[in-house]
Amino acid sequence: MKTADLIDDHAADLTLVHLPFRQFGTRSHFAGKIQTVKCFEDNTEVRAQLETPGKGRILVIDGGGSTRIALLGDMLAALAIKNGWAGLILNAAIRDSADINTMDTLVFALGTSPVKSAKEGWGKVGTKISFGGVAFEPDDWVYGDADGVLFSKKKLV
Repeated sequence: MKTADLIDDHAADLTLVHLPFRQFGTRSHFAGKIQTVKCFEDNTEVRAQLETPGKGRILVIDGGGSTRIALLGDMLAALAIKNGWAGLILNAAIRDSADINTMDTLVFALGTSPVKSAKEGWGKVGTKISFGGVAFEPDDWVYGDADGVLFSKKKLV
């Protein structure tokens, strides 16, 4: 179901994640439960999560809005696909965007940067994170397509 139709039918249960996302990957849409990661310019915990079974979930990453450092590249995107993650939402930048655009995934990010992240182990998994006017917690739901990203506390479709 398109996000425009979802918001028309379930406006009371949905919130727009209001950020100027760019979209990457060949998938046109996703819907799924979320897992959260909070990190700043260090993707150690992002990798750790993507190494686990995704089970169709969406990894929502609060990178503090930094577009100076990329938190996801083609290798991590391939790992996400291999392990069954339906997509990713980053309040941060990615790199290897041309390669990710050829992959069977859907990634929303603020932009791109060629600079790789630190690997110091900074970050928290499964914690409440907030960006784009939304407070995300594990097991909440997100829906995304070319029109944007919507958030819900429950499964709608």
